Amino acid sequence: MDVSLSLWIGTIGVLIALITADFFIGGRKPHEVSIKEAGIWTTVWIILAIGFGAFLWKQYGSQPASEFFAGYITEKSLSVDNLFVFILIMGKFAVPRIYQQRVLMFGVIIALVLRAVFIAGGAALVSTFSWVFYIFGAFLIWTAWKLIQDARSDEEEEFEENRLLKSIERRFPATDKYHGTKLFIVENGRRLMTPMLIVMLAIGTTDVLFALDSIPAIFGLTQDPYIVFTANAFALMGLRQLYFLIGGLLKKLVHLAYGLSVILGFIGVKLVLHALHESGVHVPEISIAASLGFIVVVLAVTTVTSLIASRRQERAALEAADERDGADV
Repeated sequence: MDVSLSLWIGTIGVLIALITADFFIGGRKPHEVSIKEAGIWTTVWIILAIGFGAFLWKQYGSQPASEFFAGYITEKSLSVDNLFVFILIMGKFAVPRIYQQRVLMFGVIIALVLRAVFIAGGAALVSTFSWVFYIFGAFLIWTAWKLIQDARSDEEEEFEENRLLKSIERRFPATDKYHGTKLFIVENGRRLMTPMLIVMLAIGTTDVLFALDSIPAIFGLTQDPYIVFTANAFALMGLRQLYFLIGGLLKKLVHLAYGLSVILGFIGVKLVLHALHESGVHVPEISIAASLGFIVVVLAVTTVTSLIASRRQERAALEAADERDGADV
């Protein structure tokens, strides 16, 4: 897709305007985000993403639009898995509920900026070296297998600070208490970081670690940097509201890791086939329409089976509780 510099500038300008509007309308004043508020904003971001896909369809045809929707759905589903870790981070840093939406907003902005750097680097690699698709494909297949192994593990997941965050905490003194939404305070003549800044950095930098699989995944669906960036942007920008909307439902998505592993494995195979095709080997390539359909079906099946399994687990827990109560009597 031939994208002009003016379209890039215009797109980035619109995204900045949307982020600014989101901040001043819903995120400027610290407050606990209600389910209603989160639902409204989540719907708004989804409608905006659909509208952008429709714009691509009208201006550039069905192929770029299909690539955008496939990338957006994939990145959105992977970002839902990231919410588990965001919950762990909020708990580790004991973030008050009224400040969580502010933390997520700036954490996501940090993540978006860092991902843009990743995308630029990935685009340069795939445009110069076709063999990088072998590496991306193998990495996604390995990640898919790792997801299955982690899903089968009974160990409780814990958040561990990455090296960058530990380095910042060692070099810069910080307070152990929150001071509203302030990032720095002056105490006894010393300038100190607050936990608010640390947790924002934790959210932003941790998301970049997730980008190590999500960026290769979307390059398996499209090699257009513009579509890769916009799909990531729309998937990330609604993440804050999604956190509050489905935070309580995440534990019910017990099969999500399996669904994501299937999707990543599928895209990994698609990348390897594409690499073979680029090398002159005659192999079948998977169309973007087939990819989009496969991703939607896997996510739908995963959601349905997760809800059924969660309902059975809840029923079994209630029956076990009734039996214990009966035995006590």
